[in-house]
Amino acid sequence: MVSDDRRRAELAANLQQVRERISRACVAAGRPAEAVTLTAVTKTYPASDVLLLAGLGVTDVGENKDQEAAGKAAQARAAGARLRWHFVGQLQRNKAKSVAAYADVVESVDSVRLVAALDRAAVAVRDEPLEVLVQVSLDGDPERGGVVGDDLWRVSDAVASSDGLRLGGVMAVAPLGQDPGDAFARLAELAGQLRSAQPSATTVSAGMSGDLEAAIRHGATHVRIGTSLLGMRNSLR
Repeated sequence: MVSDDRRRAELAANLQQVRERISRACVAAGRPAEAVTLTAVTKTYPASDVLLLAGLGVTDVGENKDQEAAGKAAQARAAGARLRWHFVGQLQRNKAKSVAAYADVVESVDSVRLVAALDRAAVAVRDEPLEVLVQVSLDGDPERGGVVGDDLWRVSDAVASSDGLRLGGVMAVAPLGQDPGDAFARLAELAGQLRSAQPSATTVSAGMSGDLEAAIRHGATHVRIGTSLLGMRNSLR
């Protein structure tokens, strides 16, 4: 185990490096640095890390399992941290009500049935609409989630016509073993088509520790960073 002071120093150093990467990528793409939001993906890391990151100025946090995320969100609120919580993992419909209660954004919406479940949940437990992103599959692998083909329009139309949800944009994960630049270029084209139909759908969540530069080059507005920010899990033991 590491002390809070040592861990804070590690996170601060990592955060500075990640922010510098984002800044350089934005300059190379001719975009302002503030056009890209860093979402710290804290899955498997303790709530204490979330609070340290909040103290370092991180505003957006991503989680991919409901049970873990719900507990961390509650602890962060109890400690007075004001964070924007992103649910980024594949979501089962029976978890919709739990997730809708604490998440600010659900990034992994990929079916009309999930839209319906989240809509019912959001109406029941929230005072304002829940923002959702449609997850786009860039490789067609059903194990990794995401819509394919015309399902993007079916799912986005379902979100747009719901009472409890707000369509924020799209999310994607780069395919394994392929050039992320080519994949994110395809995502950018789809995101542009969606914005033409739904002008408020401006979010493009793409890029992780290994490919954030390619994602920013192709218009990502949010990058989801875990390893480069928090380190390898074994290093904390």
